[in-house]
Amino acid sequence: MKSSVRIQLMLMMFLQFFTWGSWYGQMSVYLGKQLNATGDQIGNAYTAFSIAMIISPFIGAVADRYFSAQKVLGVLNLIGTALLFVLSQINDASNFFWFILTYCLCFAPCIALTTSISMRHIASPEKDFPTIRVMGTIAWIAVTNLIGLLDLGDKVAIFQIAMFTSAAMGLLAFTLPSTPPRATGPVNIGQIIGADAFTLFKDRSFVIFFIASVAICIPLSFYYAFANPSLRASGMEFVENKMSLGQVSEVGFMLLIPLAFSRLGVKWMLAVGLISWIVRFLCFGYGDAATSEWMLYAAILLHGVCFDFFFVTGQIYTDTKAGERIKSQAQGLITLATYGLGMGIGSWLGGKVVAANTNADKITDWLSVWMVPAGIAAGVLVLFLLFFSEKSANKAAVA
Repeated sequence: MKSSVRIQLMLMMFLQFFTWGSWYGQMSVYLGKQLNATGDQIGNAYTAFSIAMIISPFIGAVADRYFSAQKVLGVLNLIGTALLFVLSQINDASNFFWFILTYCLCFAPCIALTTSISMRHIASPEKDFPTIRVMGTIAWIAVTNLIGLLDLGDKVAIFQIAMFTSAAMGLLAFTLPSTPPRATGPVNIGQIIGADAFTLFKDRSFVIFFIASVAICIPLSFYYAFANPSLRASGMEFVENKMSLGQVSEVGFMLLIPLAFSRLGVKWMLAVGLISWIVRFLCFGYGDAATSEWMLYAAILLHGVCFDFFFVTGQIYTDTKAGERIKSQAQGLITLATYGLGMGIGSWLGGKVVAANTNADKITDWLSVWMVPAGIAAGVLVLFLLFFSEKSANKAAVA
C-alpha cells in the first residue's frame, strides 16, 4: 500500500470519528441539563442512532453494486453537515428524537463505509487495519479532551463542532482512492436489501458471534449513554478528559491486536473482551470519586481491551469470512448487529433502567443501574464459551 493512500485512509478515520466523538458521549449530559430530558428521552435519543444503524446495510448494498463507496461517504457527510446545523437549533426534548434520527440516518452508514473502503485498499487486514483504525480513536481522544478543557460537554457546541468536521470529511471523501463497486450481473430485491451477506449465517460459529455481538452491545449502550452522568454524580471532575483515557487505552490495545491474534486467536481474544466488560461494569457500580476513585479509573481504562478485543477483532473476523463481492454488505451486517440491534435494545432498556432507579429528586441509584449490564455481559460470556468453537477462525485470522 502506498504511503499516500495510508495517509488518506488515516485522515478519513480521524475526521469521521472526530465528528462522532464530539457529540455522542456528551449528548446525555446536554439533553439532561439544557433540554431537561428524562431518562426515557435520553435513552430514546440513543435509540435513534441504533435505528439508523439497522438501516445502514441498505447503504452497503448500494455501495457494493451501484456507486463508488467514497462518493457515497462524501454525499452522506455533506448532507449530515446541514442536518447538524438544524439539530443545533432544537430546544425541546420531546422533538429532539426526530431530528437526531434524521441526522443519524446519514451518519450511521458512514461507519461501515469507512471500514469497507479501508479493507479494499490494504493487503493484510489483521496487520494494516489496526494502524488505520487507530486514528479514529486518536480523534475521539482529541475531541473529548477539547470539549472537556473548554467545558462544552453540556452545551450546543458539541453539535457545532461536529458540523465543521462533517463538512471537512465530506470534501475529503471525494479525494479518497477510487473504491468502485465490484458486484456485477443481474440484481434482485434480495441483493438490494443486503441478503447476499446472509450467506454468512451458514457458518455456526459466525451465528454465535453475531448473537454475541448483538447481546454485548446492550451493555455497551449503557456505557455510551450513561457513563458520563454516572461519573459526574459520583463526584468526579473533568469527566470528559478522564474518560478519554479509555481511548488512550484503546490505542494501546489496538496496536497489540496483531500479536494477540498470533498468540490467542479469534475465540480467546473475543472472550477476553467479554470478561473485561463484566469487570468494568462492576467497577462503575462500586466505584466512588470520594472513597474509591481508582475503581472508576479502572473502569475507564478497561475500555481499550473491551472495545478492541471484541469489536475491532470482530470486524477483522467478519472480513475474513466475507468474499470480495459482499465486503461492504458484510461490514454493514456486523454494524447492524452491534450498533443497530444490540445498542438499540440497550438504549431503550438503559433509559428504562435509569428511570426506574431515579427518584423524584432526580437522584439515581447508579449501583443498581450498572449491575444490569454486568449481568448481561456475564450471560454473553457463558454463551460464547460454550458454543463458539470453530478452529478455522483462528487459522484464517493469522494467515
